[in-house]
Amino acid sequence: MSINKYAAILALFLSFTIAQAGEEPSDQVKISLFTSQSAQITAVVEAIDHETREVKLRRPEGNAVIFTASEEARNLAQVKVGDIVSAEVIQSMRIEVFANDGMEPGRGEISALGRTAEGEMPGAVAIDAQVITATVEEINLEANTFKLKGPDGKVEEFVARDPENLKKASVGDLVVITYTEAMAISVEAASVDEATAE
Repeated sequence: MSINKYAAILALFLSFTIAQAGEEPSDQVKISLFTSQSAQITAVVEAIDHETREVKLRRPEGNAVIFTASEEARNLAQVKVGDIVSAEVIQSMRIEVFANDGMEPGRGEISALGRTAEGEMPGAVAIDAQVITATVEEINLEANTFKLKGPDGKVEEFVARDPENLKKASVGDLVVITYTEAMAISVEAASVDEATAE
């Protein structure tokens, strides 16, 4: 994600008070906001071609999804028609504003992937975390606007609907935006009853 997208989200979040965000700032944090969302998905394997690695899944609502599993999808040979695929995705974002001691804007990313062992049913857990920092270049309380300078050196202006949050920040402050996405996928063999029914 670009600093533009993060900054736009920051502008949106600054329209809420800290009490609405459910976070109390520490002594070092001027503003602390946090949000997260999760989704759970289940589907049944309707068809699978182990040679081409093409898989057809059907959701409980009836809609079908067809895709080609990558070589990273270990243990595909264990999957059969009727098996249940479950996936959970959790996305979270934390925005914090700190007094800055001279740090420049920057960005960083870290990812981790874990898979089931060879011979087991397919399963994986993946986590990706991105951190982008920006500095507050200008605050205009009368217009309820603020300017951020991102890692690319570009300065952009945004509008905050709640001036109270702007009053807690100062020019030069460091805005730290942490976006995390975690995904877990597992495949369970169809029960004996389901296999018999087919």
